[in-house]
Amino acid sequence: MTVERYCAPESVAEAVALLDPATGAAAFAGGTDLLVQMRAAARSPATLVDLKRIPGLAGVEFAPEAVRIGAATRCCELTANAALRALWPGLLEAAGLIGSTQVQGRASLGGNLCNASPAADSVPALVVNRARVLIEGPAGPRTVAVEAFPVAPGRTVLEAGEFVRAIELPRPAPRTADAYLRFIPRTEMDIAVAGAGVSLTLDQGGVCRDARIALGAVAPTVLLVQEAATALIGTSCDAAALQACADAARAAVRPITDRRGTADFRRQVIGVLVRRAVLVALERARAKPV
Repeated sequence: MTVERYCAPESVAEAVALLDPATGAAAFAGGTDLLVQMRAAARSPATLVDLKRIPGLAGVEFAPEAVRIGAATRCCELTANAALRALWPGLLEAAGLIGSTQVQGRASLGGNLCNASPAADSVPALVVNRARVLIEGPAGPRTVAVEAFPVAPGRTVLEAGEFVRAIELPRPAPRTADAYLRFIPRTEMDIAVAGAGVSLTLDQGGVCRDARIALGAVAPTVLLVQEAATALIGTSCDAAALQACADAARAAVRPITDRRGTADFRRQVIGVLVRRAVLVALERARAKPV
């Protein structure tokens, strides 16, 4: 199938109409995943629907309770946003790992999420920060937690005619900080063999009162591991708590062996990444005012 039409709708209703399955349409913002898939003959849409002109699809909106990131906002815009970095340094670190500098001039957070790769760097970082996906479609808007959005490699909860309009993050509680770390075979521009996102909230005495641990590239979809978080809550994240957290992470994973790493290696390295990411988030949380 060859591309027959390029469309750039300027409203949600127009986009939904264009994304009718009968048209063989595919939505995109930056296109950094879609174009590669088309060249590899993995996808062959008849119609390309460019979402960037729809109001709210690009840009960042700060509200008292939450921050909304348009699904088409380019990664380079996010990593340059000092206000976002002050709130979620780990998330912006993850966004900064998506492809090369050139790719980040086109790639978007929404696209990284919709590609539904188990190794997507932004997804664990979004999950630990309780991000929500704002979806538009024929039945109207709906909201899904990021951890529930991918359902299998390359598949999401999006139904016919639906697309992601924005990602919304509730503002972090006081003394809350995040971190994201991954392991790759090369020093840059590679796909994660394993990735770990962490968010910690400390009380005034420095004791962890809340935590979220999310793992990438070690299961068909991102894993939110409550057992690993529970190992930290009520502790000062000392050596025993860190070991219990790492052990819980290793026990939760369902890795595969491929050319980037064996299942045993992924299981081992995820514990190391979780431990290190907890320490980074802990240092950041301690640096925040009581």
